[in-house]
Amino acid sequence: HETSQAQTQVLQWEGVLDEKTKRRLVLGEPVNPSPAKQTIGNYVAIDCEMVGVGPRGTGNALARVSIVNWHGHVVLDTFVKPKERVTDYRTWVSVLRPGDLKKAQSFATVQARVADIIKGRVLVGHAIQNDLRALLLSHPRPKIRDTAGFKPLQELSGNKSPGLRTLSKLVLGIEIQKHKQEHSSVEDAQATMAVFRTQKRAWDELLGIALSLIHLSEPTRHSLGSYAVFCLKKKWGGGGGGGGG
Repeated sequence: HETSQAQTQVLQWEGVLDEKTKRRLVLGEPVNPSPAKQTIGNYVAIDCEMVGVGPRGTGNALARVSIVNWHGHVVLDTFVKPKERVTDYRTWVSVLRPGDLKKAQSFATVQARVADIIKGRVLVGHAIQNDLRALLLSHPRPKIRDTAGFKPLQELSGNKSPGLRTLSKLVLGIEIQKHKQEHSSVEDAQATMAVFRTQKRAWDELLGIALSLIHLSEPTRHSLGSYAVFCLKKKWGGGGGGGGG
């Protein structure tokens, strides 16, 4: 089981590696990444930061987008200039300040850059529908991996909607989004990818089962359908999260 294996590795590191080294090894982005680890590859993880707009800052506007590759290398990290006047920078959680957005790129420019990066690739995220909604983008469901909806991670956390902070601590042994500390969309994207890496084999197995059912003939699929669905639900809880396929 990938989750338990990851936890075992984390325990082996406890007391052996200092926190900074462990974070670098787990989340990625070494000081001098090799050219191979800098290529975008087939898997990318995304995280967005919002600022408040409208009365009392209750509305949301995209203000920062971070994308990393399989290894945690930063592919894109850019500020976005909201179309509306910002009424709450939410600095305590977003790290964003007025100066960050003065020379930020337009929403349309960033949207186009993100669309180009994720096109044809597997997109990893945590509650990823929020990021796609903020970007006004869609992505093919079979190419989405949402760590917030993957059954084994839900069971591990004991929560149908586990937070990224919780999963990072349970699976990776790393604390992110610490209380009263500013968040980093780069770190959140890296943590999401790191959590996904521990689950990829199980996720692929699930998708393989689903794909094999799809390619069966209609009569055979019909006769096996109920039993197959029962098996999938018993083992995986009926799916692989948001966009498992």
